[in-house]
Amino acid sequence: MSEFIPLIEEPELKRQIQKTGQKISRDYKGKDLVLVGVLKGSFIFLADLTRQISIDHEIDLIGTSSYEGTSSTGQILFTKQPDLELEGRDVLLVEDIVDTGNTLLKIIEFMTLLHPRSIKICTLIDKQERRKVKIDVDYSCFSLNKGFIVGFGLDYNEKYRNLPAIYDLKL
Repeated sequence: MSEFIPLIEEPELKRQIQKTGQKISRDYKGKDLVLVGVLKGSFIFLADLTRQISIDHEIDLIGTSSYEGTSSTGQILFTKQPDLELEGRDVLLVEDIVDTGNTLLKIIEFMTLLHPRSIKICTLIDKQERRKVKIDVDYSCFSLNKGFIVGFGLDYNEKYRNLPAIYDLKL
Protein backbone atom coordinates (compact mmCIF):
# COMPACT_ATOMS: atom_id res chain seq x y z
CA MET A 1 0.00 0.00 0.00
CA SER A 2 1.32 3.45 -0.97
CA GLU A 3 1.85 6.18 1.60
CA PHE A 4 1.89 9.93 0.86
CA ILE A 5 4.02 12.15 3.08
CA PRO A 6 3.19 15.86 2.60
CA LEU A 7 6.17 17.98 1.55
CA ILE A 8 4.69 21.22 0.16
CA GLU A 9 1.11 22.29 0.89
CA GLU A 10 -1.13 24.02 -1.66
CA PRO A 11 -0.99 27.56 -0.15
CA GLU A 12 2.82 27.47 -0.15
CA LEU A 13 2.81 26.31 -3.79
CA LYS A 14 0.53 29.20 -4.78
CA ARG A 15 2.69 31.79 -2.94
CA GLN A 16 5.92 30.61 -4.51
CA ILE A 17 4.43 30.42 -8.02
CA GLN A 18 3.13 33.97 -7.64
CA LYS A 19 6.61 35.21 -6.61
CA THR A 20 8.21 33.38 -9.53
CA GLY A 21 5.67 34.81 -11.99
CA GLN A 22 6.35 38.33 -10.72
CA LYS A 23 10.11 37.86 -11.13
CA ILE A 24 9.68 36.49 -14.68
CA SER A 25 7.45 39.48 -15.50
CA ARG A 26 10.19 41.89 -14.38
CA ASP A 27 13.01 39.98 -16.07
CA TYR A 28 11.24 39.60 -19.43
CA LYS A 29 9.61 43.04 -19.66
CA GLY A 30 9.99 44.26 -23.24
CA LYS A 31 11.08 40.83 -24.52
CA ASP A 32 9.33 38.32 -26.81
CA LEU A 33 8.58 35.65 -24.20
CA VAL A 34 7.35 32.17 -25.05
CA LEU A 35 6.68 29.71 -22.24
CA VAL A 36 7.31 26.17 -23.46
CA GLY A 37 5.84 23.66 -21.05
CA VAL A 38 7.35 20.18 -20.93
CA LEU A 39 4.53 17.64 -21.01
CA LYS A 40 2.99 15.99 -19.21
CA GLY A 41 4.19 16.96 -15.77
CA SER A 42 4.38 20.74 -16.19
CA PHE A 43 0.78 21.36 -17.25
CA ILE A 44 -0.59 22.27 -13.80
CA PHE A 45 2.44 24.40 -12.89
CA LEU A 46 2.36 26.03 -16.34
CA ALA A 47 -1.33 26.91 -15.98
CA ASP A 48 -0.77 28.55 -12.59
CA LEU A 49 2.48 30.25 -13.65
CA THR A 50 1.08 31.83 -16.82
CA ARG A 51 -1.68 33.49 -14.77
CA GLN A 52 0.98 35.08 -12.53
CA ILE A 53 2.97 36.58 -15.43
CA SER A 54 1.70 40.10 -16.06
CA ILE A 55 3.46 40.74 -19.38
CA ASP A 56 2.36 39.54 -22.81
CA HIS A 57 3.63 36.10 -23.67
CA GLU A 58 2.72 33.04 -25.68
CA ILE A 59 2.55 29.40 -24.62
CA ASP A 60 3.65 26.27 -26.42
CA LEU A 61 4.28 22.68 -25.39
CA ILE A 62 6.91 20.04 -25.97
CA GLY A 63 6.51 16.41 -25.04
CA THR A 64 9.14 13.97 -23.86
CA SER A 65 9.16 10.71 -22.04
CA SER A 66 11.99 9.06 -20.13
CA TYR A 67 10.50 7.54 -16.97
CA GLU A 68 8.96 4.19 -16.19
CA GLY A 69 7.89 3.84 -12.58
CA THR A 70 10.43 5.60 -10.36
CA SER A 71 13.39 5.19 -12.72
CA SER A 72 14.57 6.94 -15.84
CA THR A 73 14.86 4.58 -18.79
CA GLY A 74 17.85 6.54 -20.12
CA GLN A 75 16.00 6.90 -23.44
CA ILE A 76 14.53 10.30 -24.29
CA LEU A 77 11.56 10.17 -26.64
CA PHE A 78 10.04 13.34 -28.13
CA THR A 79 6.28 12.90 -28.18
CA LYS A 80 5.39 16.48 -29.23
CA GLN A 81 7.35 19.31 -30.84
CA PRO A 82 6.60 23.04 -30.45
CA ASP A 83 4.03 24.53 -32.84
CA LEU A 84 5.14 28.18 -32.62
CA GLU A 85 8.02 29.74 -34.53
CA LEU A 86 10.71 30.19 -31.88
CA GLU A 87 13.54 31.69 -33.93
CA GLY A 88 14.74 34.96 -32.39
CA ARG A 89 12.38 34.66 -29.42
CA ASP A 90 13.01 34.34 -25.68
CA VAL A 91 12.10 30.79 -24.66
CA LEU A 92 11.43 29.87 -21.05
CA LEU A 93 11.25 26.09 -20.65
CA VAL A 94 8.75 25.26 -17.90
CA GLU A 95 9.38 21.95 -16.13
CA ASP A 96 7.68 20.24 -13.20
CA ILE A 97 10.97 18.88 -11.86
CA VAL A 98 14.63 18.96 -12.83
CA ASP A 99 16.07 15.71 -11.52
CA THR A 100 18.97 13.98 -13.31
CA GLY A 101 18.96 16.74 -15.94
CA ASN A 102 19.34 14.24 -18.78
CA THR A 103 15.93 14.90 -20.34
CA LEU A 104 16.25 18.66 -20.01
CA LEU A 105 19.71 18.63 -21.58
CA LYS A 106 18.28 16.84 -24.64
CA ILE A 107 15.39 19.32 -24.81
CA ILE A 108 17.82 22.26 -24.68
CA GLU A 109 19.93 20.69 -27.44
CA PHE A 110 16.80 20.30 -29.57
CA MET A 111 15.50 23.81 -28.81
CA THR A 112 18.87 25.33 -29.74
CA LEU A 113 18.34 24.01 -33.27
CA LEU A 114 15.24 26.26 -33.49
CA HIS A 115 17.47 29.36 -33.01
CA PRO A 116 15.72 31.19 -30.18
CA ARG A 117 17.32 34.42 -28.90
CA SER A 118 17.56 32.86 -25.44
CA ILE A 119 16.65 29.69 -23.57
CA LYS A 120 16.16 29.70 -19.82
CA ILE A 121 14.67 27.19 -17.40
CA CYS A 122 11.87 27.54 -14.87
CA THR A 123 11.02 24.56 -12.68
CA LEU A 124 8.61 23.92 -9.88
CA ILE A 125 11.06 21.55 -8.15
CA ASP A 126 14.84 21.63 -8.47
CA LYS A 127 15.95 18.24 -7.17
CA GLN A 128 19.72 17.96 -7.23
CA GLU A 129 20.08 14.65 -5.36
CA ARG A 130 20.40 12.64 -8.60
CA ARG A 131 21.70 15.36 -10.96
CA LYS A 132 23.98 13.82 -13.56
CA VAL A 133 24.63 16.76 -15.89
CA LYS A 134 25.28 20.46 -15.32
CA ILE A 135 22.01 22.32 -15.73
CA ASP A 136 21.58 25.96 -14.75
CA VAL A 137 18.05 26.45 -13.45
CA ASP A 138 17.13 30.13 -13.80
CA TYR A 139 13.84 30.07 -11.85
CA SER A 140 13.03 27.49 -9.21
CA CYS A 141 10.06 27.55 -6.86
CA PHE A 142 11.41 24.85 -4.52
CA SER A 143 14.57 22.81 -3.97
CA LEU A 144 14.18 19.29 -2.64
CA ASN A 145 16.79 16.60 -2.30
CA LYS A 146 15.17 13.32 -1.39
CA GLY A 147 12.11 11.27 -2.14
CA PHE A 148 9.98 10.28 -5.10
CA ILE A 149 7.70 13.27 -5.50
CA VAL A 150 4.10 13.20 -6.77
CA GLY A 151 1.21 15.63 -7.03
CA PHE A 152 0.61 18.98 -8.72
CA GLY A 153 1.37 17.39 -12.12
CA LEU A 154 4.13 15.03 -11.00
CA ASP A 155 3.24 11.38 -11.42
CA TYR A 156 4.07 7.80 -10.66
CA ASN A 157 3.18 5.67 -13.71
CA GLU A 158 0.70 8.38 -14.82
CA LYS A 159 -1.07 8.42 -11.43
CA TYR A 160 -1.32 11.08 -8.70
CA ARG A 161 -0.86 14.15 -10.99
CA ASN A 162 -4.20 15.44 -9.68
CA LEU A 163 -3.09 15.76 -6.05
CA PRO A 164 -3.29 19.46 -5.03
CA ALA A 165 0.03 19.51 -3.15
CA ILE A 166 3.48 17.87 -3.34
CA TYR A 167 3.99 14.54 -1.58
CA ASP A 168 6.80 12.06 -1.08
CA LEU A 169 5.48 8.72 -2.33
CA LYS A 170 6.48 5.72 -0.25
CA LEU A 171 5.75 2.48 -2.07
